[in-house]
Amino acid sequence: MQLQPIVVTPAAVGATAITEEEAGALARTTVNLFKAWSLTDGEACILLGGMSPRTWARWKEGLIGRIDRDLRMRMAHLMGIHKGLRYLFSEPSRGYAWIRKPNAALGGQSALDLMLRGEMSDLSAMREWIDAERGAW
Repeated sequence: MQLQPIVVTPAAVGATAITEEEAGALARTTVNLFKAWSLTDGEACILLGGMSPRTWARWKEGLIGRIDRDLRMRMAHLMGIHKGLRYLFSEPSRGYAWIRKPNAALGGQSALDLMLRGEMSDLSAMREWIDAERGAW
């Protein structure tokens, strides 16, 4: 038996960085999403990686400053969660309310309870769970 050469397929390196313009749009959209989710200012600051209340207040006024890489990724995960819920629930208000409802699949906790642990991995895990529930993977 003769071994055949393996055709190498390079990994896709298409994951481009989030631009400043995109980060600004994400920030404005995040403010609106958190209103729809009826988050408190404290909850918003935790989900945004420990953002200071003063910075969050400025965001709500439309004064978005520099957004670092971690914060960009957090907001991208939050938008992924929102998108997944929009696919799962035909009525947007049901998806907005679901975020706070206890869920047996989440050990009786709500999605928000789990995300409020504050780690990036919590947002990522919730996004993956929602994507799996909607059959995206």
